[in-house]
Amino acid sequence: MTRSSLEALLAERPVLLADGATGTNLFAMGLEAGDPPEFWNDLHPDRIRALHQGFVDAGADIILTNSFGCNRRRLALHKAEGRTRELAEKAARLAREVADAAGRPVVVAGSVGPTGDLFAPLGPMTEEEAIDVFAEEIEGLKAGGADVAWIETMSAPEEIRAATAAAIRVGLPFTVTASFDTAGRTMMGLPPAALADLAAGLAQAPLAVGANCGVGASDLLASVGAMTEAHPEMAVVAKANCGIPRIDGDKVVYTGTPELMADYARLAIDTGCRIVGGCCGTSSGHLAAMRRAVDEHIRRARPSLDEIVAAVGPLQSPPPSAETRARGGRRRG
Repeated sequence: MTRSSLEALLAERPVLLADGATGTNLFAMGLEAGDPPEFWNDLHPDRIRALHQGFVDAGADIILTNSFGCNRRRLALHKAEGRTRELAEKAARLAREVADAAGRPVVVAGSVGPTGDLFAPLGPMTEEEAIDVFAEEIEGLKAGGADVAWIETMSAPEEIRAATAAAIRVGLPFTVTASFDTAGRTMMGLPPAALADLAAGLAQAPLAVGANCGVGASDLLASVGAMTEAHPEMAVVAKANCGIPRIDGDKVVYTGTPELMADYARLAIDTGCRIVGGCCGTSSGHLAAMRRAVDEHIRRARPSLDEIVAAVGPLQSPPPSAETRARGGRRRG
């Protein structure tokens, strides 16, 4: 069937459903801790297809490729930096096969995660070097049939600028999401509204901006709410973890139920999000519940933070209160 771009689907529908987790689901399929998931694009393509197929069967409109760490800086840790383009292209081709057989429009989003390096002056990476690193991966994703570069789990403004510049250079539309996991900001101090401001000032506008991963659904909903308030004209992405991670022996278990993720999806819509999905811990079963929620929900008034907390749980990493900030300022003075 004819492929439909993310831009076209956003124009046609009020809310799109993105898929769930890659890494945690691959661990359930047998991936060992420390092994790069991207190697499975070559070693176990059947399992990667099965992952995508499960999400498509659950109703996903967007599926992310198995390429989150497919850049030469991360692959160098496994002496595989020379395989960057090859593995990225294979990741996109596997997702493309499943999307093209779906019988309905399914967008293939090429997952582009951080390099893992700190940027100058804190670390060795420069923006110019990072653009080349990201461009190599995005070229492979484009060659494999990705519709969009899905730049995700970002923290530093410099890295966001580099990844988006690479997508523009390669000629692939892009989205940008960051992880606001440190008292309402990214690890490098970027608040949600500032991400939307940064995106608004890029040489080419992203198709969507938003938040993914983080520390809990309530925290993520607070982050995307700041974006939809600051820039109501933007398409905003919410892709929260499936509840809160808990250690169970040698495993990390996510506590979210399908019912909780359905409640989260409804709140994301009420907050003004146009794309809703799940991150770590989100299975196809969770996504099926989210699909029903998206299809049946009629958007309500924007929820307050108290209403969000009552529905999906307390904030896990709340921003400091005004009183705490004032005390900190006095101490610094």
